[in-house]
Amino acid sequence: MIVKTIDINKTSMKIEDLLALMSPDTEIMLTQNEIPLARLSLLEKNSQNETVKNIIPKPGLHPGSMIMSDDFDDPLPDEFWLGEDA
Repeated sequence: MIVKTIDINKTSMKIEDLLALMSPDTEIMLTQNEIPLARLSLLEKNSQNETVKNIIPKPGLHPGSMIMSDDFDDPLPDEFWLGEDA
């Protein structure tokens, strides 16, 4: 694996420029004054698809698991806003 180190204080590269340097066998190490801050690498195609699948909620997965009370939109009591114990 090839590691390209870029000091964020010494470059004016944009994200698009950083992405143009990326390849499957290359990662980019972002540093600040030679202290590593972040590592950029490409996701594998399968990993990227699995990540997206895990983010998207599935409707109907847990029906009835969330119940909204009847007083959900009622005003809160003054004790709540004033920080007083009831």
